[in-house]
Amino acid sequence: MRYEIRAAGVSDEEQLLRLSRFLNTVNLPHDRQHVRRLLEHASQSFNGEIKERHRKYVFVLWDLEQDLAVGTSMIVAQLGRRDAPYIYLEVSSEEKYSNLLDKHFHHTVLRLGFSYDGATEIGGLVVDPAYRGASERLGLLISYVRFLYIARHRALFRNEILAELLPPLEPDGTSHLWEALGRHFTDMSYADADVLSSENKGFIRDLFPSGPIYASLLSLDAQEVIGKVGAQTRGVEKMLRRVGFRYAERIDPFDGGPHFVAEADEISLVRDTVATVMQGELAEGTAARLALVAREFDGPPYFRAVATQVALTPDGAHVAPAAARHLELGIGTPLAVLPLP
Repeated sequence: MRYEIRAAGVSDEEQLLRLSRFLNTVNLPHDRQHVRRLLEHASQSFNGEIKERHRKYVFVLWDLEQDLAVGTSMIVAQLGRRDAPYIYLEVSSEEKYSNLLDKHFHHTVLRLGFSYDGATEIGGLVVDPAYRGASERLGLLISYVRFLYIARHRALFRNEILAELLPPLEPDGTSHLWEALGRHFTDMSYADADVLSSENKGFIRDLFPSGPIYASLLSLDAQEVIGKVGAQTRGVEKMLRRVGFRYAERIDPFDGGPHFVAEADEISLVRDTVATVMQGELAEGTAARLALVAREFDGPPYFRAVATQVALTPDGAHVAPAAARHLELGIGTPLAVLPLP
């Protein structure tokens, strides 16, 4: 058993900080203080100390042989509350025609939007580049674990699930949309605004124009990234569409990255997750399939999961012996099982 997914804890600061270098976004900026606060928040979320809608659940993928965190992902229980609204740019279309000139125009129009009763967000997904080609499909595992957890604790999460994807960015991290729009209204660099927004997005609400913004007034580079997915996240987009997500006609006000949404109970991975119990170890020669198997604990690490062979029956799950020992499974131990493709 080489890889394990577990709930992140405060002792994972150095490991998560190292991984943040490969993402460096609002959910997981490469900033020690933010990572420290995030891990404290996650620990309090898993142990139930924080109100349900304020929770953030962080998962870490470990290479057990190297004792190294090689991937992470998270769930934000509710993005958009009265104390911290979900802020986005709504994307719509407007047609104009002049009979006098016989000219027709199609305009993309942006308008600042807010939600104070928002969706559950999945985000913070990154895998160490050295591990992205691994045959175990580690990116899939650390991504799927969020849906398994949502299914297992359905009442803790909203009906709508949201994912914000990264747009095309320049090699130095420049956002063309921010340079054409955000900088003019905040007098801040994209990097500075990104860091500030990880704690409080109120300045966007206060300083951005409240009326329609015609994209045709922006630079061509800025127009071309609106709602587009960057090369580094096309695989994520493909996965999201496959399991039931759709483009929401909303974008990030910083970089123009698209927002995808789905109803939780219509996401195939949520529907496919089975709540069951350990029935016994998998006997040699028994028909089985690969699945993500997870169990929970009353104390740290609160949650652990591995990919292993499983046979599901009406009475419970038969789990491969090595995985059963690794997860310390006994007969009757409650499990969550998500079959893998």
